Amino acid sequence: MTSQQSKESTEKNSNTAETTVEEKPATAPAEPKTESAEKAAPSLEEQLAAAKAETAAHYDRYVRAMADHENFRKRVAREKDELRQYAASRVLEDLLPALDNLGLGLAAADQPNADVKTLREGVAMVQTQLKSTLEQHGLKEINPVGQAFDAHQHEALSQQPSAEVAEGNVLNVIRVGYSLNGRLLRPASVVVSSGAPNAEEKK
Repeated sequence: MTSQQSKESTEKNSNTAETTVEEKPATAPAEPKTESAEKAAPSLEEQLAAAKAETAAHYDRYVRAMADHENFRKRVAREKDELRQYAASRVLEDLLPALDNLGLGLAAADQPNADVKTLREGVAMVQTQLKSTLEQHGLKEINPVGQAFDAHQHEALSQQPSAEVAEGNVLNVIRVGYSLNGRLLRPASVVVSSGAPNAEEKK
């Protein structure tokens, strides 16, 4: 082999080596694993357990809310009962003096020298005291003599002619009525005037 041939062979081998290096695919550098990739997605069992825990928490809050509502309802009912009982006790307490005076009047009536006029005055005083006490608690007497008949507050028992009282007005009150703070408790039982009597009625 001549020197010229040796040189050409060396260059050919060099070109072949370069071609081989160029054709070898480059390996991409490995990417570092991120934190989210390292964390595995929750399993179905874990998701189910979380859902059950959330449902239990919601149910517990619901039960507590229902218990609070029931306790509130019972407390309001109890306070209403206590208020009603307290209001009744106030009225009864205020009536005790009139009851005491009535007892004193009965004791005086048992005396041998009891005076009827004095006893009557005593009973009238007790009645006035009793009415005053009840008025303080909102009770109002309905005694509509001479007033126009009101079907909302009066109960007509009968009609009678009258020259003094106009037709349709109350001629006489058989039983007084009462209202409590504007609410009717009992209508007044009345006799209503039918107007002046005619000539035939006068005969």
